Amino acid sequence: MTLLSAAPVTDVAFLNEFAQTRRYLAGRPVSVRVTHDGKSALFLRSEAKDARQMLFELDLATGTTKELLTPEAVLQGASEKLTAAEKARLERQRVSARGFTSYQLSEDGARLLVGLSGKLYVVERADRKVTALKTGEGACIDPKFSPDGKSVAYVRDNDVQLIELSKNVERRVTKGGTESKPHGLAEFVAQEEMGRFSGYWFSPDGKSIVFQETDHSGMETFGIADPMHPEVAAEQFHYPRPGKKNATVKVGVTSISGGATTWLTWDAATFPYVATVTWKSGPLTLVVQNREQTKEQVLSADPKTGKTTVLLTEEDAAWLNLDQAFPLWWKDVGFFWMTERNGAAEVELRKPDGSLSASWVKPGAGFDALVGFDPATKTLFFSGEPDPTKSLLFKVVDAGAPQLVPTPGATVLATLTGGGQWLAVMHTSTTQMPKHLVLRADGTGTPVTVPSVAIEPSLALSMEISQLENDGPWTAVIKPKDFVKGQKYPVVLEVYGGPRHQEVTHVLRENLVLQWLANQGFIVVKLDGRGTPRRTRAWERAISHDFATVTAGDQIAGLQALAKKVPELDLSRVGVYGWSFGGYLAGLLALSRGDAVKSAVAGAPVVDWLDYDTHYTERYLGVPDAHPKAYEVSSLLTYVPQAKRPLLVIHGTADDNVYFLHTLKLSDAMFKAGKPHTVLPLTNFTHMVPDPLVTERLWERIATWFKETL
Repeated sequence: MTLLSAAPVTDVAFLNEFAQTRRYLAGRPVSVRVTHDGKSALFLRSEAKDARQMLFELDLATGTTKELLTPEAVLQGASEKLTAAEKARLERQRVSARGFTSYQLSEDGARLLVGLSGKLYVVERADRKVTALKTGEGACIDPKFSPDGKSVAYVRDNDVQLIELSKNVERRVTKGGTESKPHGLAEFVAQEEMGRFSGYWFSPDGKSIVFQETDHSGMETFGIADPMHPEVAAEQFHYPRPGKKNATVKVGVTSISGGATTWLTWDAATFPYVATVTWKSGPLTLVVQNREQTKEQVLSADPKTGKTTVLLTEEDAAWLNLDQAFPLWWKDVGFFWMTERNGAAEVELRKPDGSLSASWVKPGAGFDALVGFDPATKTLFFSGEPDPTKSLLFKVVDAGAPQLVPTPGATVLATLTGGGQWLAVMHTSTTQMPKHLVLRADGTGTPVTVPSVAIEPSLALSMEISQLENDGPWTAVIKPKDFVKGQKYPVVLEVYGGPRHQEVTHVLRENLVLQWLANQGFIVVKLDGRGTPRRTRAWERAISHDFATVTAGDQIAGLQALAKKVPELDLSRVGVYGWSFGGYLAGLLALSRGDAVKSAVAGAPVVDWLDYDTHYTERYLGVPDAHPKAYEVSSLLTYVPQAKRPLLVIHGTADDNVYFLHTLKLSDAMFKAGKPHTVLPLTNFTHMVPDPLVTERLWERIATWFKETL
């Protein structure tokens, strides 16, 4: 094909600043936490154009901030180095910052625990004394204070280790862990798909540890090589593909002082997935799932005998969504549980035996995420809203009606902190970047702003959010800054379209680069069709056993309906862009709907769902042997013969989530079918692209591509 030469992109200064500031996140507080005495708020923050985060303390009475600890002070001039295991863990958590990426605060608030370059450091808040823990060789993964704050546990050398701070001597708690059968580490699908990042937990009294043993025997092993350095051996990863062997997970309990392990028993043949483990304010509790994720059980366990008791069984004909906040135990009363059994997200209070006590957050309230629960006042806090494009802060007192907690912004993320007495709130909107404040949970006093040193974007967002008629998709339209009413504009349809993610929300940061793209002479459109969350159970599960038909159809039908409201949309010039599932959907639209789409950019696309991971894929498409047609209809390879539009595929060669093999399979099929296409490999990049220069060049290339093809 012959592409027209395109005019150069404009406003490169914005793109450079966008990249240099980590998409304007650098300099903003993260991990805000109030100490139990209510006097201070701790948080991490980098400089405005730096990825290295430092630890700060905000005095809530005076509003003054002081620097507690810097990576430079800890490393004493040495450079930060991350092991492959640490990099993989940060990738699973989607963390692009460096320096201190997390910290732990002891229950009494006296000590802080930070990790850097695989080593651990304890900070005494009173005098800021820093003690390097004397750990053995190798990275220390997932460090935690014991409940009394006198010890620190972590995983090193494939076993859970523990150091009593008074002695600073490491001892092994679990025994016999190996690289193929580690102890205390969450397996890949737990981290990537279940939202569970830990593989061990303290008992409430701190005398025991419950941990998982993960047996990778018989699993496939994928290698990721550095194409720029073929002399370096490929890094190996255990990766479970649909229909193939998963890791086998056992759960055991052992004393921190050593001794025999008591292994928990349940019907693991039927329920092989250990989805959630919690041991706080109630018995040791597990949530286990069947492989199809259509049935799960909440189990209480006796740590002395290993025997488990079924408290609750949850079923769904399509699939069950996990929420790691549940079950949440209320001491001596029962536990809170999230269900969609009655058509939409609902929070129930269950008695200790699992029987229903009351519905605390009713279906239709728009529940999105649990913020926390204060048993002293019988107050449950949650974020959500019946309007799925917004997320506000609410409280429910003693199963009453939800009450709005006044905060700025249209989208709010919050945590209950400071012993349940404070709320740490991040708020944003379409006109304001994320800001952070802390306020008293009881509504008294004046909120305190957590200071930012971030650069604020100069670009103004022009976005209109609306819902298509007949209770259809929510849409967002971003017009160029010099928009002329009545003039036709080429369209860039920015897509995700898959489960558990929304594109149309009242936020600024995620839309700034799309405004920059619109300013290049396009109207950018986003639609959240069926399959996306925050609507009803039926709306989300409309894509069960078929990723292609409904997702693609809703995007095109929605775009056509939107053009009747926005006549400036030129539907003869529609381009599509997306990343990850969005990359899959962009590729799907380019290949299968060439009648409606003129070109596409597919970033890190899943091409053949038989090559993605088990827990995600089988949740929606089923196990391959039972549902082969679901995989056929959902594969991009099925639609290669129909391809007739320009397609640019971008993919990191070191991606350990959507492996580069996906793009290679698509390119191979396209080439053999005589279908022109373009592939842009991002050498040694993973699923994320944090490098500022590459980020800048990437968006320049995307904009130029659409200028050329539209």
